[in-house]
Amino acid sequence: MRDFSWKYFALTGDVDAFLLYKEMDGLQTADSADEDEAAEAVSELEGI
Repeated sequence: MRDFSWKYFALTGDVDAFLLYKEMDGLQTADSADEDEAAEAVSELEGI
């Protein structure tokens, strides 16, 4: 969805497509941060 919204924005200049792209990018960044925190918590628990 993120790639589609960027391609659509690039072809049309539609502001809504850009806003959707930025929203999806923010969600992807938040998801990767959550995964990093979860991996750190698991490694801490394994060390106990």
